[in-house]
Amino acid sequence: MTLTIPLILLLAVGVVLLLRFKAVGAGAAVAITLFGFYLAHTGAADTVNQLVTAVTDAMPGVGR
Repeated sequence: MTLTIPLILLLAVGVVLLLRFKAVGAGAAVAITLFGFYLAHTGAADTVNQLVTAVTDAMPGVGR
């Protein structure tokens, strides 16, 4: 049986952990989230998506 976890869920858990352990403040987390949101609406979104896909395809057992 294969278990798949969406990348957005892993990133959200990472942000929550960073906030919980006070590695970043709430303001920085909001700024990073907004940056990602606006980046998704630019021409760079396809390049970022291809890069993430290439990295996950390079890892054995991830993304399949």
